[in-house]
Amino acid sequence: MAEEISAKVVMALREKTNAGMMDCKKALAEAGGDIEKAETILRKKGITKAGSKGDRQTKEGIISSYIHMAGRIGVLIEVNCETDFVARNEIFQAFVRDISLHIAAASPKFIRREEIPEALIAKEKEIAAEQIKDKPAAIIEKIVQGKIDKIFAEQCLLEQAFIKNPDQTIGDFVKSKIAELGENLVVRRFVRYAVGEEV
Repeated sequence: MAEEISAKVVMALREKTNAGMMDCKKALAEAGGDIEKAETILRKKGITKAGSKGDRQTKEGIISSYIHMAGRIGVLIEVNCETDFVARNEIFQAFVRDISLHIAAASPKFIRREEIPEALIAKEKEIAAEQIKDKPAAIIEKIVQGKIDKIFAEQCLLEQAFIKNPDQTIGDFVKSKIAELGENLVVRRFVRYAVGEEV
């Protein structure tokens, strides 16, 4: 019976439940191809996961390297996806290369704003507030937040303007590939080296 279940039906169940491909196939085989029954089977087994693609586990992916400027800048990056099938997909691999190229050019320090130490943000807020201390309190707060947002945009990979399309942030670029490939994608970690930089 499993051979008779089409990939389209499996994907439909997966979209509905956020369960893994193999779990969906097994449930559909057990339910004789009935999506509603298969969903019930998955729920009884506690396999279904609520939420969007962004909640799905990403245990597959690739580690990729990018060398720029005749060996003067290098990037090592890990980007995760949900399945090995997507990890081997040319679109996914080109996506990872584009992210690597961007990191080489834009030199982000963090992936997302949550990674910036609180002490660093507090220090930047203090400096910014001191520079405009003679202005009204409400204006100070607004200007300080603007300066912090600028730091996020400069130092956080997902908030930087994509060098290939400055009208789009890297975060938006990732979302566009999630929509295109139908899987959650996560930039997990990266390191950027430049010849002569301080260690």
